Amino acid sequence: MSLEEAKRKKKDKKRNRFIFRTSILVLLAGAIIFALVSNLQGDTTIYRVGDTAPDFQLNQINNYNDLETVRLSDFSGKGVMLNFWGTWCKPCEEEMPYMQALYPEYQEKGVEIIAVNLDATEFVVDKFIDKYDLTFPVPHDTKDQVRDLYKVGPLPSTFFISPEGEIVEVVEGGLSLERLEGYLKQIQPTES
Repeated sequence: MSLEEAKRKKKDKKRNRFIFRTSILVLLAGAIIFALVSNLQGDTTIYRVGDTAPDFQLNQINNYNDLETVRLSDFSGKGVMLNFWGTWCKPCEEEMPYMQALYPEYQEKGVEIIAVNLDATEFVVDKFIDKYDLTFPVPHDTKDQVRDLYKVGPLPSTFFISPEGEIVEVVEGGLSLERLEGYLKQIQPTES
């Protein structure tokens, strides 16, 4: 093999290596761009006052309530207080007795309280329910599906939903008995 032939083969080898490496870099850049675009196109809808509340279905864990599953659409025609909470959350714990105190009266008036729990295990939730004798539905959102759907941030967070399914008020943080009752009156169905 002549010196020229060896140089040409070496040059061809370098060119092939360059083409191969460039192709790999282009593919990696394409994959990164695809991943970024896909993530940006995720559901970024934030539900606000005036929006229709999105439907969901969760298993109910409160033994004091007859429902096995809770589906928001099942409460069409009723006002709904949709509360997101956790047993570790002090403001959540403080407002639970107020919710229970008002529940029987407002349930008769066509308002339902749904307290979506975000704890990891059912055991601690059961103890909490027993401690406060909670009788309203307590669905368990173990995979944060409904929390993500509603884009819930700090706990407690509460959505007050009209009988027509429209979000009337969104409250982040704990509620006093007076404020809670005021919101429940707002979503109470009008008698026809």
